[in-house]
Amino acid sequence: MPIVRPDIEGEYMNDHEVTAQETRRRRRRRGLLVLLLSLSLSGLGATMFSLAIFTSSAASTGSFSTGTISLLTAPATVFTVPAMMPGDSGSATLTVTNNGTAQLRYAMTSASTNTDGKGLRDQIAFTITAGACPGAGGALYTGALSGAALGDPTQGNQAGDRTLAAGANDPLCFAWSLPLATGNGYQGATTTTTFTFQAEQTANNP
Repeated sequence: MPIVRPDIEGEYMNDHEVTAQETRRRRRRRGLLVLLLSLSLSGLGATMFSLAIFTSSAASTGSFSTGTISLLTAPATVFTVPAMMPGDSGSATLTVTNNGTAQLRYAMTSASTNTDGKGLRDQIAFTITAGACPGAGGALYTGALSGAALGDPTQGNQAGDRTLAAGANDPLCFAWSLPLATGNGYQGATTTTTFTFQAEQTANNP
């Protein structure tokens, strides 16, 4: 005689019905497990696929450095004139060199002392000529030693400024003379002149 058992809902079923129901439940559980396992393997497979792609990369660099503006003059002492007498004259070549890496323009100013108050700086006639002495070019300055100048050190291209390419040089002939008509009041007079050269870049500096 078949054994009758209550099902989940309280209804009675025989052994055959119970066995069939449990079989269906097991099948559903197995199906659910297979579905979950398939989803897990599918996700794992996607992850593995994303890690197994071909890749490539490239890089570029930029290097920057600034140029230099560097001006040299030689000799450091262009004149040493002792015991000068009226009617004497002389000259010396001063060379200006662009020692930097970029084109420049330069100007020159001067300052002459007058510590004894005799004004020798205003009595000495002075000229600057382009080229090594005796000067192969035109006169760049003619006047008293006290006013010797070339161009204008104000920024920008000014009248009289001189331009030098990188590595180039510019010889200048500095010539002086003490007029024969120099009066007796200049005996024992002295002056020292400092010639100052100032350079600036020409690039982006009209």
